Amino acid sequence: MSNPLNGKELVFAALRHEPITAVPWVPFAGVHAGKLKGYTAREVLTDEDKLVESLLEVNKTYDPDGQPVIFDLQVEAEILGCPLVWAENSPPAVAGHPLAESFVVPTHLPDRTEGRLPLILNAMWRMKTTVGYRTALYGLVTGPFTLASHLRGTEIFMDMIEQSEKVDALMVYTIAVCKRMCELYIGAGMDVIAVVDPLVSQISPRHFKRFLSEPFKAVFDFIREKRIYSSFFVCGDATKNLEVMCQTGPDCISIDENINLPAAKQITDRYNITIGGNIPLTTRMLLGSQQDNMKFIVDLLETVSEPNFILSPGCDMPYDTPVENVTGALQAVRNPVSTRAALENYTSITPDIDVQLPDYAHLPRPLMEVYTLDSASCAACGYMVSAAQRAAEELAGQVDWVEYKFTTLENIARMQKLGVKNLPSIYINGELKFSSIIPGNKELMEAIRAVEVDNKG
Repeated sequence: MSNPLNGKELVFAALRHEPITAVPWVPFAGVHAGKLKGYTAREVLTDEDKLVESLLEVNKTYDPDGQPVIFDLQVEAEILGCPLVWAENSPPAVAGHPLAESFVVPTHLPDRTEGRLPLILNAMWRMKTTVGYRTALYGLVTGPFTLASHLRGTEIFMDMIEQSEKVDALMVYTIAVCKRMCELYIGAGMDVIAVVDPLVSQISPRHFKRFLSEPFKAVFDFIREKRIYSSFFVCGDATKNLEVMCQTGPDCISIDENINLPAAKQITDRYNITIGGNIPLTTRMLLGSQQDNMKFIVDLLETVSEPNFILSPGCDMPYDTPVENVTGALQAVRNPVSTRAALENYTSITPDIDVQLPDYAHLPRPLMEVYTLDSASCAACGYMVSAAQRAAEELAGQVDWVEYKFTTLENIARMQKLGVKNLPSIYINGELKFSSIIPGNKELMEAIRAVEVDNKG
């Protein structure tokens, strides 16, 4: 593809919905950036120099048209009092919720001197002055609903039914936090503000309209008033919410592999909104071959019409993603015609893994199987696992549970054999009970006890 624009201009043209001669390439290299320089996820998320060094390596190796400076949805939560659990190869996870016991809405807004903001803002400015003239830089802020969930915990889902006024008040607060973060990142030179809210996929369109439509519209209007581009990031199967998401007015919506991108683009095109995505994180980027990634991309490019499209991974790339898989993606998007010719004899290889499912009809007690992308790095998955853990603790030995992460070939084969279609999901005794919807504690306990009764019957 001939591209007379530099990368930054190409991304901007796509976000302005203009005809373009090449598809913009925005690899989401968050903690994976550290992998390129031999740094752990924790090192790259807590050390300014290591972060910038890693980001510059991403810029050199993957030649992005746009790239995020940091992909960590716990930055705001940490400042607001949520304890974190750190891992070596993924962003930290929220380990506690300040409002879990006492639902008193805070008032404090993050200051540029708090938490990890000083190193993040400095890194943003350093990237801006180094590569910002040719690369569109993305500042990622935690979306208001996911931030509300970090503060309140999984009870937020029942609160929407039982304490709606409290949820409204909490959303007013998290919107204020979101706007403050937008201001700080825009001031540090970010070209695109991405509002990342993975838990949006876990609620119904009715609840979205009731609690989130006006808040998200306020955020995107705020960003637009600053003359900056915006993107609405969502994880999981948010197909049901695409229409209402479009109605909040972002410049772009980014989706993951749970959503059929060509079908989703028909919806976003009706609103003249750019769509981004959605190279599969595990089956292609982490566990696939270079040719698997190239084939996926050239096939996707043939089914997705221009304009209004930005190619990217479905979310933050796994830490251990092979470099050759990302460079293969780069080659495919830059030169799709020659890449397709090179793949003329391509044959996908399906691993021969024999997975034995439990004998669900003869279990001693109900079994909850939680299927996730990875609860350590996926917020929605983490909250699904937390719901299962809480129910298991309350039932104290009356139910078993296990998490299967979509990060190994064996677990992928297990999901295929059981017929798992969307992540995260909870199966009880082999039957799908909750798909891309995080259950409230009462709802999950009732589902477990119903199976318990069936077993006894």
